[in-house]
Amino acid sequence: MNFELKSRYGFEDLVEIMRILRSPDGCPWDRVQTHKSIRQNFIEETYEAIEAIDTEDVELLREELGDVMMQVVFHSLMEEEVGSFDISDVCDEVCKKLIVRHPHVFSDTIADTADEVLKNWDKIKMQTKSQKSQSEVLGSVSKSLPALMYSQKVQHKAAKVGFDFEKTDDAIGKVNEELTELKDAISRNDEENMSEELGDLLFSVVNVARFIKVDSEKALYDATLKFTDRFAKVEALCKERSIDMANAPISVLDSLWDEVK
Repeated sequence: MNFELKSRYGFEDLVEIMRILRSPDGCPWDRVQTHKSIRQNFIEETYEAIEAIDTEDVELLREELGDVMMQVVFHSLMEEEVGSFDISDVCDEVCKKLIVRHPHVFSDTIADTADEVLKNWDKIKMQTKSQKSQSEVLGSVSKSLPALMYSQKVQHKAAKVGFDFEKTDDAIGKVNEELTELKDAISRNDEENMSEELGDLLFSVVNVARFIKVDSEKALYDATLKFTDRFAKVEALCKERSIDMANAPISVLDSLWDEVK
């Protein structure tokens, strides 16, 4: 298959390479993929880019952004093949969206602060999406987001129109209230209610996170990493002291846990 080898490639080359891979004479794997079959790939590539950001690894970020870009081109080509849209349409739409939602840059609207920009953005977004109520705004939040992120975003949008606690202490009070209700459901062995009350408790904890300006998704992720690290240290201590971790009393393991903290 004819393809010019270069010392440096650009965006159009990426599109052409993906077209070749999807062609009848291209790659057997790439040819049979669908939006749904590579859905998880898209998610994984995005999170790998996020990891590069979190670790401040610039070289890895460059690589992972390329992988994310490839996914965008991949999905666009699938639609091009059925005559729906192509990558140029994708670029056209996002460019028009950016121009419309930045009237303070591309028109005569005045917005001197980041808060003013966000207020204009939300107002324009409602207009362009023909959303006539705040319920529609909340309903438009992607339900494919991770649960904590979804909860945080819904709460944030509700708070913008005043549906919110007045202060952090009120949000914390709600956590205590939901915890009491969960304990009650557990004491009654009410499995259906336990699930509902646990959800309410988690939702209220996210509310507190929002009030203290903590990303609940990242906070839980960091806590899990910390647990994993401490678990490994406890396991190492058990090995060092000839303790059978699987059969050791929890009191012993708790003591070791406190030691590694």
